[in-house]
Amino acid sequence: MRIRDREAFDEPEINLVPLIDVILVLIIFFVVTTTFDARSVLRLELPRATGEPAPASRDPLVVLVNAQGRFFVGDREVLREDIESLKATLAEVAGPDRDRPVLLRADARTPYQSVVTVYDALGQLGFRRVMSATAPPPAAGGAR
Repeated sequence: MRIRDREAFDEPEINLVPLIDVILVLIIFFVVTTTFDARSVLRLELPRATGEPAPASRDPLVVLVNAQGRFFVGDREVLREDIESLKATLAEVAGPDRDRPVLLRADARTPYQSVVTVYDALGQLGFRRVMSATAPPPAAGGAR
């Protein structure tokens, strides 16, 4: 008579806990090591200019104006296009610091009135260090 060994017929199993641990560690690694780009998701075509870039100083307050004349202060969109809404958003984002440099990034196709509105709002709030972002001129013979 033959007696069967019960241990020989155990079903093999795959333990998923170490696999889940490894996946979570990989996800955390990729999230931490991913470089976050400070550029906006808005596609801006900056006006062209020659010259040397200004040396980087403190972290500037970035004001974006897209081709349709919409305003963005930091990561916040100004919901209305009037100067009072722009001033309120600028004051809220910048706080009391009026010595902070301001970087104006306006699309080359932006209506000029929108750019003047930004300068006017910044002047009324007391900002004196305003820079305009431009793109370098295209290389000779290169595509745009």
